[in-house]
Amino acid sequence: MSEQNARIPKVKSILVSQPQPDNVRNPYHDIAKKYNIKIDFRPFIKVEGVNAKDFRQQKINLADYTCVIFNSRYAIDNFFRLCTDLRIEVPATTKYFCISENIGVYVQKFIQLRKRKVFYGNGRLTDLIPNITKFKDEKFLLPCTDKMQGDFINELNRLNIHIQEAIMFKTVSNDLSDLKDVNYDMIAFFSPYGVKSLFENFPAFEQKNTRIAAFGQSTQAAVRDANLRLDVEAPTATAPSMPGAIEDYIKKVNR
Repeated sequence: MSEQNARIPKVKSILVSQPQPDNVRNPYHDIAKKYNIKIDFRPFIKVEGVNAKDFRQQKINLADYTCVIFNSRYAIDNFFRLCTDLRIEVPATTKYFCISENIGVYVQKFIQLRKRKVFYGNGRLTDLIPNITKFKDEKFLLPCTDKMQGDFINELNRLNIHIQEAIMFKTVSNDLSDLKDVNYDMIAFFSPYGVKSLFENFPAFEQKNTRIAAFGQSTQAAVRDANLRLDVEAPTATAPSMPGAIEDYIKKVNR
């Protein structure tokens, strides 16, 4: 072990700012068992769906759009929920552009795959642009939160792609006061709102030896904007998932 690594404390506890996976045997479970690490799950944020009445105020006719872009399960759930509430039948010809293969698999809960076209990215919305440009003459809908980042939209506008943001859910901070503190060796974040929630709940939080892991460019930017040290980034070329990136880090410091 290098002298530098010798000064880095081992990771013995991790707080994952998401709900605990339904499947007991998941990558986090394997890491906990393999390296004898305590891993807790606690969602830092929650999503509240926009009701049909409020959605109508956006004056968006969902039936006008032949392509839908999904960047989360929340987007999928609320898109199909609103279609049902508004009594809109989604055509079998609708195309779906999903930020990752996992999201693409999830959308199959709502559609018959053999009748639809589904395109996958590699974890970033910008990964979808090559496929999106193949359908430049069609209209794209992006179901999103009220705090959607604009870079992706700006790029599509530059390419003269017809894109419409549709606010279908809102992201709010969870009450984490029962945690009392966040004394973990590592905290894993998956959205900028998780970082915001940390400071809303613990305004005096000091990072000290706590390692910060962040998934996605916008989350990583939020970590840096909060003057936190970013120790683990995902996805990477060698670790496309958060558990993979965390394990790569643990291998280095828990020797």
